[in-house]
Amino acid sequence: MKKILIVLTSHEDLGTTGQKTGFWIEEFAAPYYLLKDKGFDITLASPQGGQPPIDPKSDAPDAQTPATERFKNDKETQKTLAQTLKLETINQQDYDAVFYPGGHGPLWDLAEDKHSIALIEDFYKNGKPVAAVCHAPGIFKHTKSSDGSSLVNGKKVTGFTNEEEAAVQLTDVVPFLVEEMLKKNGGIYSKKEAWSSYAVEDGLLITGQNPASSEAVAKLLVKKLN
Repeated sequence: MKKILIVLTSHEDLGTTGQKTGFWIEEFAAPYYLLKDKGFDITLASPQGGQPPIDPKSDAPDAQTPATERFKNDKETQKTLAQTLKLETINQQDYDAVFYPGGHGPLWDLAEDKHSIALIEDFYKNGKPVAAVCHAPGIFKHTKSSDGSSLVNGKKVTGFTNEEEAAVQLTDVVPFLVEEMLKKNGGIYSKKEAWSSYAVEDGLLITGQNPASSEAVAKLLVKKLN
């Protein structure tokens, strides 16, 4: 049975707005259930361990999908989620791939977290897929290839667009824009219309544009691991 690590944010403050953020339920639930139903063994981790914060907006009626509804009625998965392992205790040798769900939280903690950065580089160096959706491609801000260049340099990637960030009115709140950062790091960035499903695979990197892309990313990951 192949093992997949899912890494969630521990960050809950939306900059200085006084509002809360965290991970986006759909971006966790859709990949989680798709992978689980296909028989993958899944481990959940976060920088601080324990219950990762859920972005309240992802719990709103207009953000619901079949996967989020399933999560709402799934006490077992809720319990598992409340007990994420501490990221610093994780070793890539124990897993076949890693997946990062988005939400705005990762821009503050996972993008800068030394354990996350080292883990991603380790997975990549050992020929294991690294997948991220929506804001989670922000995790590639500081990751490097073995030659010292940015991990996304010369790779096809996508992530939450400048246009989508402007639409949710958080351009001036986030620490950086995912699209801008990926381009600056040499990524060959592409996107589709705002809010449409779009996922890109380049070697071991699999990225998705927005919440609607979470299942598409998981499907590419499954294909990669089969």
